[in-house]
Amino acid sequence: MHFTDHARPSALRALRDVSFTPFWLAQPRDPQPMLTADTDTDLLIVGGGFTGLWTALLAHERTPGRDILVIDADRVGHAASGRNGGFLHASLTHGFANGVERWPAEMASLLRLGHENLAAIRATVERLGIDCDWRSSGELEVAFTAHDAARIREHPMTAARYGEHLEWLDAQALRARIDTPIATGAVFEPQGVAMVDPVRLHRGLLDACLARGIRVHEHTRLTDISREGAGVAARTPYGTIRARHAVLATNASRSPIASVRRRIVPVYDFVLITEPLSDAQWRSVGWDGFEGLKGAGNRFHYARRTRDGRILWGGFDAVYHYGSAMGPHLEQDPPLFAKLADHFQTAFPQLQDVRFSHAWAGAIDTCSRFTPFWTRSAGGRAVSVAGFTGLGVGASRFGAAVALDLLDDVRGEARDLTMVRRRPLPFPPEPARSAVIALTQWSLARADRDEGRRNAWLRLLDRLHLGFDS
Repeated sequence: MHFTDHARPSALRALRDVSFTPFWLAQPRDPQPMLTADTDTDLLIVGGGFTGLWTALLAHERTPGRDILVIDADRVGHAASGRNGGFLHASLTHGFANGVERWPAEMASLLRLGHENLAAIRATVERLGIDCDWRSSGELEVAFTAHDAARIREHPMTAARYGEHLEWLDAQALRARIDTPIATGAVFEPQGVAMVDPVRLHRGLLDACLARGIRVHEHTRLTDISREGAGVAARTPYGTIRARHAVLATNASRSPIASVRRRIVPVYDFVLITEPLSDAQWRSVGWDGFEGLKGAGNRFHYARRTRDGRILWGGFDAVYHYGSAMGPHLEQDPPLFAKLADHFQTAFPQLQDVRFSHAWAGAIDTCSRFTPFWTRSAGGRAVSVAGFTGLGVGASRFGAAVALDLLDDVRGEARDLTMVRRRPLPFPPEPARSAVIALTQWSLARADRDEGRRNAWLRLLDRLHLGFDS
């Protein structure tokens, strides 16, 4: 079975009254002031998403007297941190298979560090009393074709060699959990994934930062950063910030560091969320356990249910725009939303009459190995962390901790990882960048249609350990 590129009339009807406001960001909060004068600080953090706020909190815990300042070009949490699906993964390597392929000798350490990171996030949530609807529900990787089922069926045996527990579910066992009749099987990861309301989590972290005296300035765009004396000087439209150290947590937005820009491409991910389902509709689907769901194909959907009885449905197409273009005008694509709605009705034919209430898009900071990487600049006084490739809700805390280790010259196990010591290969400049991405996307789609067979281009990327994902 394959998802089509053409939307049926019922899919268009389901979008008739949709709002283009990101569902999570509809929750109101008080704004933070804009920076309007020169200032000094010990630690400047550029970017107020998950990575930036985790950096601020961890830096305060390590050195309570350290003066910390966070700036964001828009509102903190307005970008990827407020537009994602709320999947909080233990994985630091964009999934088990990607990690084993790239760093097999270090995979045991990477797995342990990932679980420790997830446990630390949960402990922080409980200690701070953050109501983010945390559910340790796990995740189902669902095969919608026979060749995907054959491929992922081997994952539990491979994972067991590293002490990880995964469960294979055939089509019947899967439908006992979630009734999606087109699925051919799934691998269930029971312990390494939690579901959260990402904006409630982010705002809990923001409140904790403010309560500790950490300064946060919104609508404060960084225009330039450079080394100055024993620190850095960061310029904004209305003031210069002089800091001893800086962490750049800009995600998919244009980094001021050229070597980071070469290694990141922003790709847009599109998401729908339904109106609350009725009790009868939920009985037709099942899904009592709140597990997250993701497809097993190269182009994959992800889905989850929310506390108020909706289904979030996103993914499949990762859209890149020439020149790494970004902006609000790229966040609305009616034909793509219609395709998403059609795919939802294909996966859940019993929900043909369900309407969608919200539709939105967000940019993902994709790199060629799909995992975060760290870049030192300004003579070691600044560190950038980027490249989370869609799994930043959980890995952002680890990324922040390693960035602080590098700034503070703290030795430890994480700093010795190959993933930390080496950076991904850069993407080529335009126009080759667009051509390479387009060829890769076409090849991945063809592989999904051709029983997983990878063409010569994909086999070359495999040999070079390169890829494109969201």
